[in-house]
Amino acid sequence: MSDVLMPQMGESIVEGTITKWLKKVGESVQKDEPLLEISTDKVDSEVPSPISGVIEEILADEGATVEINTVIARVAEGGAAAPKAEAKAEAPKQEAAKEAPKQEEAPAAAESKPAAAASTSSAPATVRSSPLVRRIAREHGVDLMQVPGSGPGGRITKKDIEAYLAAGPKAAAEPPPPAARPVAGPVSTPSPADGAAAPAAAAPASAFPPAPEARFGDYYVEPLSTMRKRIAEHMVRSMLNTSPHVALVHQIDCSAIVKARAAAKDKFLEQNGVKLTYMPFFMKAITAALKEYPLLNASLDGEDVVYHRDINLGIAVALDWGLVVPVVKGADNLSIVGLQKAVTDVAERSRKKQLKPDDLTGSTFSISNFGGFGSVLGTSAINQPNSAIMGLGALQKAPVVVGDAIAVRTICYATINIDHRVVDGAVAAQFMEHVRNTLENWSESVL
Repeated sequence: MSDVLMPQMGESIVEGTITKWLKKVGESVQKDEPLLEISTDKVDSEVPSPISGVIEEILADEGATVEINTVIARVAEGGAAAPKAEAKAEAPKQEAAKEAPKQEEAPAAAESKPAAAASTSSAPATVRSSPLVRRIAREHGVDLMQVPGSGPGGRITKKDIEAYLAAGPKAAAEPPPPAARPVAGPVSTPSPADGAAAPAAAAPASAFPPAPEARFGDYYVEPLSTMRKRIAEHMVRSMLNTSPHVALVHQIDCSAIVKARAAAKDKFLEQNGVKLTYMPFFMKAITAALKEYPLLNASLDGEDVVYHRDINLGIAVALDWGLVVPVVKGADNLSIVGLQKAVTDVAERSRKKQLKPDDLTGSTFSISNFGGFGSVLGTSAINQPNSAIMGLGALQKAPVVVGDAIAVRTICYATINIDHRVVDGAVAAQFMEHVRNTLENWSESVL
């Protein structure tokens, strides 16, 4: 018999949510055949069976959030499921019942501690929680001492803090009093001449504020998926809590790359086995511009600007169940053929839920191709910790002024969203002009 464990899908991942069991107790499964689907902060993925055999036990239900390396199922090699499987499945429930009194004691003990104890950390040593839970607590101004934990020994899980935020939005949204809040640097006390004290910093915006007024008439309710929750949190954190977004729009004459693609696409498919799209042309132009304007390939860490020597392009991929941004690493070292193969690969593996955690980390600049769905113009939320993201609208024929005449050209509106803490509009405009000039004067061989 072999145990199936909740895998660790990346160094920072401490738990995963079971979204779907693909097999039931008593069913046969082959080695490496997908057994269940899980969702983490980084990726949705399938977990394969470690051996060929029969599903003997399933120890965690769909929707359950489980810590890494926890046994979630057992597979009996070869034969039928063991008759004691049901009894064994009850064991974890009995153990959980024994832990219940301890879980109820944890919040009570927390209330007896002095309020000053929260001043040193949002997660005191007496509170058992994961890095993910502590991060959510910091973003929402939550004192973890006030959150009941349902995990082993009173450990606070992601499900616990999400339930706390949903049940007590007022308490969760209010930041702790100034005396209990960690101080990042020296604080100046205003003098009487200043007229008034400086206002306290506002708590981070919640991704899920209550809206009871939305429930009226004939309606039905579906809970957000784990991926949709993570997307919402990431977008709110990026646009409201982190980066002041500024957008610029440039019109690009794509006639040169349209001609280059039309001339090469048939032979390209024959030689490489993948279709040639316009994306690698834009990627090539972007990597060239990033070398000239490295500030758009940088990240802000506190008060330090981190300049990345690598150029790793995050490519937004729309899925039926959400959105992921896999990364094409070392994009500046790839040819048009290499870029197209890389984009096709990550897009296909995204849709098949075959991405690995490493595929979703390390981006230095991101691209969102909303033009693939017919949108002509739009802006995108910066993918943290990038300092910029480019949005590409649909290519379309339009009359444009060429010299002193009117001509029909294939144009595209490209949008750059920048983090104005790091990048100014003038630098972003120069970057976009570099991209535009590369594409409008395309001369590189495609094959």
